[in-house]
Amino acid sequence: MTWYKSPLKPLFTYGILATIAVVMLFPLLWLLSTALKSSTENILQSPPQLIPVQPTLQNFIQVWQALPFGQYLFNSILVAFLTVGLNLLFCSLAAYPLARMSFTGRNFIFLAIVSTIMIPFQIVMIPLYILVGQLGLRDSYLGMIFPSLASAFGIFLLRQAFLGVPKELEEAARLDGSSELGLWWHIMLPAIRPALITLAIFVFIGAWSDFLWPLIVIQNENLYTLPLGVAKLAGTFSLDWRLVAAGSIISIAPVLILFLFLQRYIVPTDTGSGVKG
Repeated sequence: MTWYKSPLKPLFTYGILATIAVVMLFPLLWLLSTALKSSTENILQSPPQLIPVQPTLQNFIQVWQALPFGQYLFNSILVAFLTVGLNLLFCSLAAYPLARMSFTGRNFIFLAIVSTIMIPFQIVMIPLYILVGQLGLRDSYLGMIFPSLASAFGIFLLRQAFLGVPKELEEAARLDGSSELGLWWHIMLPAIRPALITLAIFVFIGAWSDFLWPLIVIQNENLYTLPLGVAKLAGTFSLDWRLVAAGSIISIAPVLILFLFLQRYIVPTDTGSGVKG
């Protein structure tokens, strides 16, 4: 019996995948274990003990009471969802003509946009900060959102998705008298829903975990997002790792929940199923 027909092959494959999953999840499990350990337990013992001897939620309670984590959570949610919404809007509006319209310089414009992916954020950070200051957006939600209103990656991803929509759908909509905006809204966007959801997840994670730009543009502590709150938490308690771990768990929990709810939508869809040959 050859190996590829052996009944042991699925067991071997699942064993490898399970091992990789455990390795990838170990830091998260260790973080959760540290957040649940009481002050009497040694969090730096070797080998590490993942299961707390006396699990407690006191670390989460202390973190929530010591700093305005509720305000930080609200700020992060507001900034992340506004960033996602505006990014999807502007990226889809930019990607649609690059994919479905013919005009002079289209390929050059697309190449110029995609080439900006190679430019590190640190290079444009100072000009962005000056521009935000001139626009009067420092210490504001819009100031945190401004650099992420659109992205070259998002335009590239949605352009490729628009290219995959059958022309028959577009032609049928035009015969029905649809305008360009109506075609974009009613036909194209529903057809590329998986790409939109994929981009939304990437943008949400980036906006939620962004630390450098909010640190630069925000001075008012009432506008702090969760990453800034966790950084402040480390200094407040002189680097008590139990409390820092608890704050980190609070910070990453919404991202995990969002991914669990949206992962089933990140699948290819047959946009041509409505086209009859």
